[in-house]
Amino acid sequence: MLHARITGTGGFLPETVYTNAHLETMVDTTDEWIRKRTGIGQRHVAGPGEGASDLAIPAAEEALGNAGVAPADVDLIICCTTTPDYLFPATACIIQDALGARKAAAYDVNAACSGFLYGLTSANAFIVSGMYRTVLVTGTESATNRLNWQKRDTSVLFGDGAGAVVLEADDSGRGILSTYLGADGSGADLLIRPAGGSKVLITKDNLDGPECDVHMKGAELFKRAAVLFEEAAQKALERAGLSLEDVDLFVPHQANARIIGAAAKRLGLPEDKVMLNIERVANTTAASIPLALHEAVSEGRIREGNTVLLASFGSGLTWGAAVIRW
Repeated sequence: MLHARITGTGGFLPETVYTNAHLETMVDTTDEWIRKRTGIGQRHVAGPGEGASDLAIPAAEEALGNAGVAPADVDLIICCTTTPDYLFPATACIIQDALGARKAAAYDVNAACSGFLYGLTSANAFIVSGMYRTVLVTGTESATNRLNWQKRDTSVLFGDGAGAVVLEADDSGRGILSTYLGADGSGADLLIRPAGGSKVLITKDNLDGPECDVHMKGAELFKRAAVLFEEAAQKALERAGLSLEDVDLFVPHQANARIIGAAAKRLGLPEDKVMLNIERVANTTAASIPLALHEAVSEGRIREGNTVLLASFGSGLTWGAAVIRW
């Protein structure tokens, strides 16, 4: 049976770092307050003019190098992001040109924090169907330049970065065993940035107004996230014919340490089976899972034959999970 196997991972973080102590000089907050509520200690911040593609390109190059795949052999590039370089063209096309992946088709996916799992599921479908043999999926965000640093509830949460994976057709039994995706648009207002699309234009009059801020109903989002994390993970495991006892490592979206802890507890997973890097990178939205996955691979926490569970929850509302045999 044909599977989409991850043969290479890569990651990239901007050089500038804002610690919680630095944020204390910008907004009414403290290191203790941020850590207690989120588990975040610092975040990487993109420089002026450093867009999503600028972060994704080095991550993609590393993933291709680790996979031993030449850009010319890539059939498709999927860029998962909420912060594209432009409204159009797609950021995936910018990445394609920079890599020299001339034969690759390219498009963007926006499913917020679940974007990478939506992109991974799409890549898996293309490969299993036989349409493509080699797909590059990137998750990349340059989000901090959109934040209102005076809003304590949202400005402390996010960071910039990119992660990437190369998937190749494989018949050895390794690769993506199952995926599961979900959405509930009735919760769209729980996490939203109103301005910037066709519904609410950005104008000189609202540029500094609330329409251009990120709005989050944190308590409701927390309640929904912990439950849907578990549901997505269980559904994906059921589709793979596996149970939680088979999981060697759980790589969740790094949104909030409390949400991750609650989800792991509900799933009955011990701490040593949960990948956490939120303290050092914060919530990097669509880049979160591929960055954490790359870090886990680099640290030797994932080995050949391991069963890896990915799960996410984000604005939309969207959620998803995937089960991978490494």
